[in-house]
Parts: sequence; C-alpha cells; structure tokens
Amino acid sequence: MKQKNTGPVLVFFAAVLMSLGGILIKTIPWGAMAINSGRNLFAALVTFAYMRATGYQLRLNKTVLGCAACIAACCVTYTLATRLTTAANAVVLQYTSPVFILLYLWVFFHQRPRRLDLAACGVVFAGMACCFAGSLSGGGMAGNLLALAAASTYAVVFMVNMFPGADSFSSYFWSQVLGFLAGLPWLLSEPSFSAGSWGAVAFMGAVQVGLAYLLMAKGLAHTKPVAANLICMTEPVLNPIWVALFYGETVGVLSLAGIGIVLCGLMVYNVAGAKKQTEAD
Repeated sequence: MKQKNTGPVLVFFAAVLMSLGGILIKTIPWGAMAINSGRNLFAALVTFAYMRATGYQLRLNKTVLGCAACIAACCVTYTLATRLTTAANAVVLQYTSPVFILLYLWVFFHQRPRRLDLAACGVVFAGMACCFAGSLSGGGMAGNLLALAAASTYAVVFMVNMFPGADSFSSYFWSQVLGFLAGLPWLLSEPSFSAGSWGAVAFMGAVQVGLAYLLMAKGLAHTKPVAANLICMTEPVLNPIWVALFYGETVGVLSLAGIGIVLCGLMVYNVAGAKKQTEAD
C-alpha cells in the first residue's frame, strides 16, 4: 500500500523537474544543439551510475535502438523548438503526442479510434490552431513545427513495448548517448565555457533529465497510466510559469487560449477514459 501511495508522488516530482527545461534552455547562452549535447552527457552519467549501482543489465537490439533514436530526435527537436517559440507553445504542442499515438495505431496496427478519441483529437487540434495563430511572425512558426515533430517522435516511445525485445530503460540510456554525440560538434565549437553555463547544463542533465526519468520510472511501476498522464500535465502548466517568472517571456492571448484548450481537452479525455475503464472493470 505504501508503494502504491508513493508512486503518484514520484511521478509528480518527476513532472516538476521536467518542467524546468524551458527556463534552463532559455537562460543558458549556448546554441540549442550544444545544450542538448551537454545535458545528455550528464544525464547518461547519472543513468549509467544508477545501472551500475543496481546491477541493471544494459541491452542493445533493433527495438532498443529504434526507440533510442526516437527519444533522441524528440529531445533535439524540443530543445530547438524552445529556442524558436515560446516555452508554453513548445511544451504544450509536444504534449499533443496522444493524437499521434491514435494515428499510428490506426495506420500501422489497424486499431480504429473510439468516438471519445476522435473528439479529443478535434479539441486538441483546435488548441494547436490557436497556438499557431498566436505566433505566426518571426521564428514562432518554425518553433511550433519543431514542437509538433517532437510530439510525433515522443508518441513512438509510448508504443515501443508493442514490439519484441523492447527495453525502455536501455533505450533511454542509448538515446542520451546519441543525443550527446549528435550535438558534440556544436558543443566543442561553443565560444563560452563559463563555470555558470556548465553548472546549468550539468544541473539540467543530471536533475531535469536524469533524475526526473529515474523518478518517473519508479513512480510508473506503482501508478496507473491514466493517473500518471494526468499528473504529468503538471509539466506543461509549470513550464511557461517558470519562464514567465524568471525570464520575463510573455505569452499572447491566442496562445494562452490554445494552451488552455489543449490542456482541458487532454484532461477531460483522460478523466472520461478512466471512467469508462472503471465501468468496464
């Protein structure tokens, strides 16, 4: 019972740590690829240390590498998106990944979505349209597109266990290695290697990525997926708040409306899904 009660708490703290990504990316004076490379270096060190301490056996196969590539692509596109659009738009658009999951299940596994699924997709797309309309100038549109690319790869991660040979923990470690190597040329060419920048990158990698994933992995072992999904919506809510409070970034009215529509749509969808699951049980 104690483990069952602590599971949601661990998921909540993981979401809080993840929500720090927007403000940290905004404040580190490096290019997006260099930041992503540096944070993945420290995240990989934390993950590897945990594996050694617990005796976890690292695996490597096609499924593990495929998932790792998706996670790495998600991290890169999300980091770039946060540089090119508001932190609010980036994180909320990334959380449209359930829409892509429904699409992939329909196209590749012939699992037709329910009416509730289609209704949720309609609401989420309406919110996405508001986010786009609120940032059509400058780099906003490019950032939004990259955030959607992050959502599309993030969705694949949730489906990897449908294939034989899956090991999400190993995939996460290899994704950190891939993320570090992909951005290494940009990291080495950075002109500013101040102690403050390295400290922020180290914190981001070890805590906001590495520790957050460990907490999430432990929490999910004792938390139902729907409940965990609801708790994780703490991240898109807190992410733009930290940036607004400590970085002074403002969010347009249309983008705020879009954020609200997406969050409300996803929350209602999860609550309704949980109710139907309870009735079925």
